[in-house]
Amino acid sequence: MFSAIARVFRTPDLRRKIWFTLGIVVIYRLGAFIPAPGVDYGTVQVCLDQGNTTGGLYSFVNMFSGGAMLQVSVFALGIMPYITAAIIVQLLRVVIPRFEELQKEGAQGQSKLTQYTRYLTVALALLNATTIVSLARTGALLGCNLPIVPDDSLPVILLMILTLTSGTILIMWLGELITERGVGNGMSLLIFLSIAAGFPAGLGQIWSTQGWRVFGIVLIVGLLTIMAVVFVEESQRRVPVQYAKRQIGRRTVGGTSTYIPIKVNMAGVIPVIFASSIMMLPGILIQFNTPQDGTTPPQWVIFLSEYFGTGSHPVYMILFFLLTIGFTYFYVTITFNPVEISDNMKKYGGFIPGVRAGRPTEKYLEYVISRITFPGAMYLGVLAMIPMIAFVLINADQNFPFGGISILIMVGVALQTIKQINAQMEQHNYEGLLR
Repeated sequence: MFSAIARVFRTPDLRRKIWFTLGIVVIYRLGAFIPAPGVDYGTVQVCLDQGNTTGGLYSFVNMFSGGAMLQVSVFALGIMPYITAAIIVQLLRVVIPRFEELQKEGAQGQSKLTQYTRYLTVALALLNATTIVSLARTGALLGCNLPIVPDDSLPVILLMILTLTSGTILIMWLGELITERGVGNGMSLLIFLSIAAGFPAGLGQIWSTQGWRVFGIVLIVGLLTIMAVVFVEESQRRVPVQYAKRQIGRRTVGGTSTYIPIKVNMAGVIPVIFASSIMMLPGILIQFNTPQDGTTPPQWVIFLSEYFGTGSHPVYMILFFLLTIGFTYFYVTITFNPVEISDNMKKYGGFIPGVRAGRPTEKYLEYVISRITFPGAMYLGVLAMIPMIAFVLINADQNFPFGGISILIMVGVALQTIKQINAQMEQHNYEGLLR
């Protein structure tokens, strides 16, 4: 391992990119601890020590900000507005024909979609910043009665909203800098860092509250989970494709064999994000409809608190599992188009051996994708349930370090980055990162 790392840093171009990426990482992590203007940092720390933010409504968003949101720092929104904007723009390709046309235009169309994503990110950041500042001003964000924002005058509130929005724009710019001049995909690496930043605290909490035996069991389960994620993420069904020979002028082209790689988990982490967002809605209703004066809440709020308040009730867990499976099929359906693939194969003289071109090819691809999506959906559902199972078995919180979504993102980003580093090393010599 150390020899592989040494080979990386012996490559001048790659070494320069890695140092640039590490510099951006330092800036990103520093911003997570710089308090926003108007925020009393000492009071925030006192509220966090009270432990009222374990699980809760914004724990999912806080994970993507690397803990910056509960610190009410300048990077409190993290990368979440950009993730949401990117997902929305991708889904709009199915609804808006113009977006679908841009997707097919190549690099120029992609740059236009990226521009729309940036605009939508700013709008979502303004909305999220307004919500977080409102919750911080009332103390509902940290579940604390102490004044987090001592001066809640209009100029201070507007300055806080502007600062949090600007922090999201800066994070988006830093991510694009890493993509252009660094190593790996910038946005993915920032998400990786945000999630990894919570691992030491999560593991430390398990050690201090559950003891070394449970800590060892958690490490073993985490290692087995990582191995399973790597195995499934690299698994794919290869549909063979044969291209017939064609005569173009004096040249003969075609006659080659290739395949269509269909991953077991084609949807990635998107279905878990969708399901988590839906399951946040009961928490929002509970939080905003619970009386602050200590009086008895309405009956429907008590019902939601019993079944959806903690995330450990069997009804909550079963519904979350089913939503994850449903969103997996939904996302694969809109991203994998058998009709388009069949038309492209037919246009260039390609066919699947034993399957006629046209409608039979479409039906065959639909059959394959439906069969391969089922184990992928079950895999995502089980993976997403790991934090909830840990919550029940060892009384862990919802930020369990080896949670399904965190491991899935981290392993995916790590594999992608290693492949890019390996490809860049092979450009300079025949030896890659791993022998």
